[in-house]
Amino acid sequence: MKLRIDRLGHLGDGIGQGPDGPVFATGFLPGEEIEGALSGDRLLDARILTPSPDRIRPPCPHARTCGGCLLQHASDPFVAGWKQEIVAAALAGQGLSAPFRPLLTSPPRSRRRAVMTGRRTKGGALLGFHARGSDQMVAVPNCHLLHPDLVDSFPALETLVKAGGSRSAEVQLTVTRSLAGPDVAVKGGKELDAGLRLDLARLAETHGIARLTWDGEMVALRAQPMQRFGRALVAPPPGAFLQATAEGESALLRAVALAIGPARRIADLFAGCGTFALPLAERSEVHAVEGVASMTTALEKAARQAEGLKRVTVETRDLFRRPLEPDEFKGIDAVVIDPPRAGAEAQTERLAVARVPVIASVSCNPTTFARDARLLTEAGYRLDWVQVVDQFRWSAHVELAARFSRP
Repeated sequence: MKLRIDRLGHLGDGIGQGPDGPVFATGFLPGEEIEGALSGDRLLDARILTPSPDRIRPPCPHARTCGGCLLQHASDPFVAGWKQEIVAAALAGQGLSAPFRPLLTSPPRSRRRAVMTGRRTKGGALLGFHARGSDQMVAVPNCHLLHPDLVDSFPALETLVKAGGSRSAEVQLTVTRSLAGPDVAVKGGKELDAGLRLDLARLAETHGIARLTWDGEMVALRAQPMQRFGRALVAPPPGAFLQATAEGESALLRAVALAIGPARRIADLFAGCGTFALPLAERSEVHAVEGVASMTTALEKAARQAEGLKRVTVETRDLFRRPLEPDEFKGIDAVVIDPPRAGAEAQTERLAVARVPVIASVSCNPTTFARDARLLTEAGYRLDWVQVVDQFRWSAHVELAARFSRP
């Protein structure tokens, strides 16, 4: 069957119109004519008859087999435009529009956190990502997505899999680049006993792993795995949220700072370990609210030890179950809100009533962002601008920052 690709879906699949409805094809771009075998609503084993001018040669040698990247076959300008269109379409679905500031994309080899999969083999260990739509693991020794420091940690991760992995089941390894070396959290490994605990601690020391956590239990702490947020140094708890790239974090912080302007008192909602709260405290008083106690503990300790910060107060509070009420925003000049993918509908409803002058919104889900944006605009806020920040390069993931103000 021949098919012309009309558009990309939100997961990066090419979509064309077949005889009985939409047909999906992985790895193709709008405008391309392809031919393959139709199976249900998918075109399999397809080949290109007419390529798109936006098609490029994938830079990574693992692109055809690894499932970690979806869009290495597309040019950077095309991907940037597509991601911005996703946000514009989500806003349009809520009857909204906004000016867009220039999109910023993190460079190759900049991802500082990754979730790898490992399995012990007869001859050693296999470490990598799953192939697209498959349980098959693909080794990625020359990955063009991950920061070189993460790639350099692969031998250490392989030794952990050999020591505590299984040939019958996979283990999951979350590795984060820190100032002190790799911060590694393993799930699905062998049950800890005295012998394995000693072996893992020895491996962490040998390979320079800053912290090693095994199924939620810390087994080695060679050095605190610090992250720098402005002037402050933070030791996040194992597995804590961290922006995917340092470049993406900087871009979001610049957008947030631009949005709130000279605000003297700020409320930072869903504050995590202080990604925004701590740098913003260099010029403003900040009240940081986060639902995970281990994160607020790390944030509070970092604020206490940093020099040159204005007053930082910290509150542990589940903003889904117990959002801040309108009267709690008294005296607040600006709000920064960075919720998870589900958005923050309940908190946004309270914000809309609180009438805080300026809101800087950060989101990793254009659909829930647009839903929450409608709540604010219906309450009299103006959506001044949106900026897409693409720190998940070559993926379908979209992040953004936006400014809301009351005229």
